[in-house]
Amino acid sequence: MELTDLIKKKRNGEKIAMITAYDFTQASIAGEAGIDLILVGDSLSMVIDGNDSTLPVSMEIMQYHTNIAVKGAKGVPVIADMPFLSYQTNLSDAIKNAGSFLKLGAKAIKIEGNLPELTKKLTSIGIPVMGHLGLTPQSVNQLGGYHLQGKDEKSAEKLLLAAKQLEEAGAFSIVLEAVPSHVAKLITESISIPTIGIGAGVYCDGQVLVYHDLLGLFDKFKPKFVKRYANLKRIAVDAIKTYSIEVKAGKFPDDKHSWK
Repeated sequence: MELTDLIKKKRNGEKIAMITAYDFTQASIAGEAGIDLILVGDSLSMVIDGNDSTLPVSMEIMQYHTNIAVKGAKGVPVIADMPFLSYQTNLSDAIKNAGSFLKLGAKAIKIEGNLPELTKKLTSIGIPVMGHLGLTPQSVNQLGGYHLQGKDEKSAEKLLLAAKQLEEAGAFSIVLEAVPSHVAKLITESISIPTIGIGAGVYCDGQVLVYHDLLGLFDKFKPKFVKRYANLKRIAVDAIKTYSIEVKAGKFPDDKHSWK
């Protein structure tokens, strides 16, 4: 699938499924499952690196994970998250950092906040941009925590205006995070590019979840919008426990798992 197919999906009323993935195996599994888009999210700062926010993750770490995820994606478009301070400092750094992800095989980059001028510049030189509005985790300190955004009329209107500005600047889609469903519906119906929701209700054109949240691998905390489709952590713990018991009891390896 190409990024240009996303607008066709919106026009046809076809929902878009996106998931984060951070390495070859995860991207391969997501692709085999028929996912539409893979996001190498800066959420890896929390679910891979063990940090309390997305802020610590660096360009080097994001480049590494983008590189190995692309190898497993097998035709599924990969979008790379631009980490904190990789695009906010100056235009030159933003272009260089965004371009580096495309050189690694990503099809697009994602940036947080209403940055129409930067979006317009990047798209004008061939770098597709996915926007991100609502709860923007890189601004968690300014927002005072991970709270629902667009709760009142004024802030909802601000989000709608921002979405229209990003569309006009050339963004091919916009992530809406932690936004009331009726606000997400208004935005989705007001722009021609797809909206991808995460905690923004059913009316978005698509949805995205973090790989580790969806599969029950990460249980440090569970946002309201997360649905766990499996509990792989419990399965993994039980399997490793059984392995440990068998090794200590001399049951593994047995004849079946040894050469004569």
